[in-house]
Amino acid sequence: MQEHNRAKVLAAARAEFTERGFRDAKIDQIAERAELTRGAVYSNFPGKRALYFAVLAQAADQVPDYPPTARTAAEALADFARAWLARLPLATDEARSATRLGRDLLPEIMADEQVSRPFAQLTNLSAILLGLALENLDRAGRLVRAAEITLTTLHGATQLAAAAPGFGEPFGLVRACAQLAALDLDDAWQPAYLPHIAPARPVDQPWQPPAATDALRDEPAPLEADGVLAVLGLHRLSVIEEALRAAPSEAEVTAVLVTGNPGELGPLARLAIVELRGCLRAAIPALAWPRLRVVLDDTGAVAAAAGVSAVSDATETAVRVRAGRIVARADGYGACHAASA
Repeated sequence: MQEHNRAKVLAAARAEFTERGFRDAKIDQIAERAELTRGAVYSNFPGKRALYFAVLAQAADQVPDYPPTARTAAEALADFARAWLARLPLATDEARSATRLGRDLLPEIMADEQVSRPFAQLTNLSAILLGLALENLDRAGRLVRAAEITLTTLHGATQLAAAAPGFGEPFGLVRACAQLAALDLDDAWQPAYLPHIAPARPVDQPWQPPAATDALRDEPAPLEADGVLAVLGLHRLSVIEEALRAAPSEAEVTAVLVTGNPGELGPLARLAIVELRGCLRAAIPALAWPRLRVVLDDTGAVAAAAGVSAVSDATETAVRVRAGRIVARADGYGACHAASA
């Protein structure tokens, strides 16, 4: 019944946000559309903003997949940009059409540091994953900075699609993004503090993780496999690159995303990962995707299994798993690199 009511709330909220926009939408109206009480809406979502993020994540998850054909990093960036821009409204779309559902997202994120800081780290994570995938296609050095500039360009296009409909030529943006793969951006992997971090400490503990989903691939996450599992708060996501660069090539690497505010920031994290997944699927063959699994641990169950009983947005703990046991652990700054190396 709870899942049924949640689906009714999401459908009603989507209609309300489409018709009125985020700022003018009312929880009472959403409850009326869903034929539920106001309390039933709040039992599923802590507030209007969390509901808005969840609606956008659901909409992004419904975008059809197109099989990728890219063979080079430049082609992949062009296809990634093309998939991103295809989601944006056209100048001829009506102001209250479904294509403009996300027009209030970035203004709402910018209005609150409690949301903008996690969003910045989620965007960093997207750039790392896109950059690593590009590297797997071209094997030509670090390409995370090219991915960062691509996302900067595309987020700017999203802003202008809402503020200045019809401005800009999308085919030009696609070509510009493709050129970023060949630019000399002086992109080197040199984290300054890594030589000074403490090594992971040996432990011997059973590893019995709960079932979990890899949100990046939308499939079960193989948490039992040997490798590195990093429990990261939403203020610490960019450090996952340390684990990916340092871990042995055969090791699974899993990022378990946690937050002190799962009701609101959980849907935001899901939105960011679902949007990235859609564009990656259209741009880069699955075999070239980075070897990272992303688990959205809203309940903290996976973190607890790894020995992290209390989580916050500043959490950074990493463990090394081997043969069904946790054999090493590191906490705090540098934990991802310590457990991986």
